[in-house]
Amino acid sequence: MENTPVQKRPAEAAAEESTGVVRLPQKKFFRQRAHSNIFSDHHLDYPVSPDRMDWSKNYPKHFVPKDPEAAAASSLTQDSGKKIEFADIGCGYGGLLVALATVYPETLMLGMEIRVKVEEYVNQKILALRNNHPGSYDNVSILRMNAMKFLPNFFEKHQLSKLFFLFPDPHFKKRKHKARIITSTLLAEYAYVLRPGGIIYTISDVKDLHLWMVKHLDAHPLFVRIPDEELVDDPAVEHVRNATEEGQKVERNKGDKYLACYRRVTDEE
Repeated sequence: MENTPVQKRPAEAAAEESTGVVRLPQKKFFRQRAHSNIFSDHHLDYPVSPDRMDWSKNYPKHFVPKDPEAAAASSLTQDSGKKIEFADIGCGYGGLLVALATVYPETLMLGMEIRVKVEEYVNQKILALRNNHPGSYDNVSILRMNAMKFLPNFFEKHQLSKLFFLFPDPHFKKRKHKARIITSTLLAEYAYVLRPGGIIYTISDVKDLHLWMVKHLDAHPLFVRIPDEELVDDPAVEHVRNATEEGQKVERNKGDKYLACYRRVTDEE
């Protein structure tokens, strides 16, 4: 996430300069195809290991830059000691991140999105929110990334406490099922980065995909489903249902939403 200034028309720039309020980006200028081929080479940057990642560009209030010159110009003398705990895989337009930022203000959370224009939109939105609400939204950020390939490059073993998979691409054709975000192979990686007791949240408006995710999670020995009645007091669940653009679209169309949450079991279990 780069602190790249948004290009403004002269009238907009003058208005923002006088008020200090930055207008939020408009989605109509960041539209692109709904899906991206996760098996193609997208020329992505990623660290060889989590300890090599410089998070200062994403969370400047929490991390000192690894580059010595940038570190000298930073207002920080040491890292805050926090690590990213929530990851929204395929975060789309960032609705969940923005909603949870103030619910969990002390928790660092990251959206991972492979589409270029969508990542740019969320980046600019977060920067505008930080400007307009000083002291808030410094705990959220986004990366353009293919989480199906590089998740362990960013997160240490048992680092995360929540993983979100909200309205993922259903990949209806059988030959495309290997591209679904929940598979036996990928669940092994999710179990690696998710701490014991951590939670995977899944939701979809496509019943076939919901049943697919439930089937694979039920079959995995490191995950156990959380009964619906135990989710009532989870403050994240309401936002999982309604904070995303896709969730709101399903709500407007009076469609069904299928929720399933799983707890990462302990090693003793």
